[in-house]
Amino acid sequence: MNLKLHKPLCIFDLETTGTNIGKDKIVEICILKVNPDASRESKTWRVNPEMPIPNESSLIHGIYDEDVKDAPTFRDIAPKVMEMLAGSDLGGFNSNRFDVPLLAEELLRVEIDFDLSKFRLVDAQTIFHKKEPRNLGAAYQFYCGKVLENAHSAEADVMATFEVLDAQVGKYDDIPNEIAPLSEFTFHNKNADLAGFIGYNDKTEAVFNFGKYKGQVVKAVFQKDLGYYGWLQNADFPLYTKKVFTKIQLSSKF
Repeated sequence: MNLKLHKPLCIFDLETTGTNIGKDKIVEICILKVNPDASRESKTWRVNPEMPIPNESSLIHGIYDEDVKDAPTFRDIAPKVMEMLAGSDLGGFNSNRFDVPLLAEELLRVEIDFDLSKFRLVDAQTIFHKKEPRNLGAAYQFYCGKVLENAHSAEADVMATFEVLDAQVGKYDDIPNEIAPLSEFTFHNKNADLAGFIGYNDKTEAVFNFGKYKGQVVKAVFQKDLGYYGWLQNADFPLYTKKVFTKIQLSSKF
């Protein structure tokens, strides 16, 4: 194994009802937990999203309403998911932009707190796009010399993602093999939230990335316009973004 792990790394993949982080739901999740001694364990859950799966999504991942009608809900499996992720770093393919934010939303919906500060995130897609811009199938072919079978199956994708990530670390001399610096490398931009609504300025202060206060320090805005915070909490933002806004709003009182 080319990766040098100091604690477990959980590579995970989600199949979902769609791509709207704030509204769509998980229909399948697979987690591959790789330990520092290179031992591995994996778990896959089919999930009843408690909403119809759009046909266009089913055509991509092959999971239909009938397939998950008797499956557990996310609330049912959430404690098991958190148990597997506990004490680990997180990795995936396009995970920083999609899988991690959507997983955070699902956990918050069932009243399980997800604190991003407790995890280092590594996104194999970011490394791939910086080095060889293509998709997971092409990455698997390029780095591993294999054809990806059953693409868009969570289990196939997560197994391939780990092999790609491990091969990337072995291929490039300038890619670190430890999670902390690798996590830094895989971020395009640093954001305070998962969906990219809150960024940082050169003083590492949280700033708005959107709207009438774009570029302004969030804490300062809340101090002069508390009504804007109220509007944000009632608007259609992801729950994790709202959580970050609340943390900043509370700190703005002092």
